[in-house]
Amino acid sequence: MATKTTDPQSDTLPASASERQKVLSFTLDKIQKDYGKGAIMKLGEKAHIRADVIPTGALSLDLALGVGGLPRGRVVEIYGPESSGKTTLTLSVIAEAQRNGGLAAFIDAEHALDPTYARKLGVDVDNLLVT
Repeated sequence: MATKTTDPQSDTLPASASERQKVLSFTLDKIQKDYGKGAIMKLGEKAHIRADVIPTGALSLDLALGVGGLPRGRVVEIYGPESSGKTTLTLSVIAEAQRNGGLAAFIDAEHALDPTYARKLGVDVDNLLVT
């Protein structure tokens, strides 16, 4: 009894380059429609992307980041070894965001959030969203 063999790519990818380009264009248009202009782009399309930022509270870090702070409206992960200042940096940025009328959420993966310390850094703990 003969078995049928299939090309695994034939079921998932359009055969020709023009068909792949059509699928890509359709997908990009859908993402733009669903999530707004600028949600996805080719990195080479823009030499510089202007982003609204929230200052970190540390001028040297803001300068090192190259844009003056952390991007507003984005999920930002602060990563580093234990006791390296991740929570302090995060709370400083949250305080800046709140001072400028923003809303912030703190995902406390290390269970290190101290509301008293956060308040001393300027965080409005009554309006802070936490996990």
